[in-house]
Amino acid sequence: MKRLFLLLLIVFVSGCSTNRDRHIQWEAETPTDFPKLTAVGYASLAKQPGKTKSDKVLAALQASKVDAYRELAEQIYGQKIDGVTSTHEWKLKHDEVRASVSGVVRGAKVVKSYLSGDFYVTELELDYKHVWALYQQRQKNYKVKRVVYF
Repeated sequence: MKRLFLLLLIVFVSGCSTNRDRHIQWEAETPTDFPKLTAVGYASLAKQPGKTKSDKVLAALQASKVDAYRELAEQIYGQKIDGVTSTHEWKLKHDEVRASVSGVVRGAKVVKSYLSGDFYVTELELDYKHVWALYQQRQKNYKVKRVVYF
């Protein structure tokens, strides 16, 4: 009987509390520092498909840019490592290691893209101040500034 009374009391008391009896003011909270990340991607001209040198240069430019974005994603999200090793009669039978990275890189800019010998090089920069501004437009991070109860 005491448990039933206590349960009913909790239900009635919590029913009286609503969010209509207060006004909450929110304030955007800006981080104190914004790091800058840099990444460099490389691509060999000799390995690129294409009949002419200009075709190979365009393919290498794109490949080096993708490689630079992959390196940037590794810095942001880390790298996933999968490994499989099997043995038979105390001898190594199969050994395999895979590395992968997955993520969305938003706000990076190409600082330099140039030919260096037989390689095409792309340098990227990711300024977190710019990234923060992009995310503020989509999803604002707020903290409670003031609560006024009526």
